[in-house]
Amino acid sequence: MAVVPQVPGRELSNPPSDGISNLRFSNHSDHLLVSSWDKSVRLYDASANLLRGEFMHGGPVLDCCFHDDSSGFSASADNTVRRLVFTSGKEDILGRHDAPVRCIEYSYATGQVITGSWDKTLKCWDPRGASGQERTLVGTYTQPERIYSLSLVGNRLVVATAGRHVNVYDLRNMSQPEQRRESSLKYQTRCVRCYPNGTGYALSSVEGRVAMEFFDLSEAGQSKKYAFKCHRKSEAGRDIVYPVNAIAFHPIYGTFATGGCDGYVNVWDGNNKKRLYQYPKYPTSIAALSFSRDGRLLAVASSYTFEEGEKPHEPDAIFVRSINEVEVKPKPKVIPNPTA
Repeated sequence: MAVVPQVPGRELSNPPSDGISNLRFSNHSDHLLVSSWDKSVRLYDASANLLRGEFMHGGPVLDCCFHDDSSGFSASADNTVRRLVFTSGKEDILGRHDAPVRCIEYSYATGQVITGSWDKTLKCWDPRGASGQERTLVGTYTQPERIYSLSLVGNRLVVATAGRHVNVYDLRNMSQPEQRRESSLKYQTRCVRCYPNGTGYALSSVEGRVAMEFFDLSEAGQSKKYAFKCHRKSEAGRDIVYPVNAIAFHPIYGTFATGGCDGYVNVWDGNNKKRLYQYPKYPTSIAALSFSRDGRLLAVASSYTFEEGEKPHEPDAIFVRSINEVEVKPKPKVIPNPTA
């Protein structure tokens, strides 16, 4: 039998020249938006392996998100929030924070841009008033600590900060959080992502763990929550534990992929508490993950995240994998036949 070589996926040409902070597929096509520490935001056509456009910033870009298929928003370490229109090459500054902007999301439900910064505030912007900063800023909401990760589902916004705080907001009433929580993991939060069905969120930490959380505060709702270990290995009787940098949910099946500093991408069935698949190891840390809108493609950022400081490392790369259904589809539960 011929041995099929395990390939990491197709590598995109013209990758960023420094660490990749995030990548996201469009909701409308196989366009892929990528932000990087090289101060750029790049737009790729992932299917055609084409770089469609690029915007440079005054500092590293820590996050990006789409507005529509050919425009997006960026969050930069130069404290700015920008709108980028790739078709015209035009950009404008929506506004600023008082420290680097770590996270950015666009809410299709409210038409607002939401940013989280290391200045310990969350800001909401209306991009339609983009010519004057006063007109674009909708509100500023103080958080308990620096913001590390944001996620949206419908009108719900989950904000994860330093100090293991988690605030849950309803975008229709931002005056105060709907819920103030603490991470159920003991170590620093790396990533938070809402379930596509809107019932809760997955949260990962620097200590090789993921927590599965639920919004329903009833006893029955909270009895469903759990956490599990991942992205670890045993060497000479010692456990080596890696940060879990990325979580991405499959848009069709609701299963999810995690990416860690061990260079592995794992796919999990959260409902049945099982690992479905592990892809062959990537050259370096997994910095970000995103499934395409139809779940047929998975974009993987193989990019050293400096968890061990400055050292020689593999070049930053973006791989686009074609997804086989067997890797992401939950397996039906087998009910054992009662013995006759």
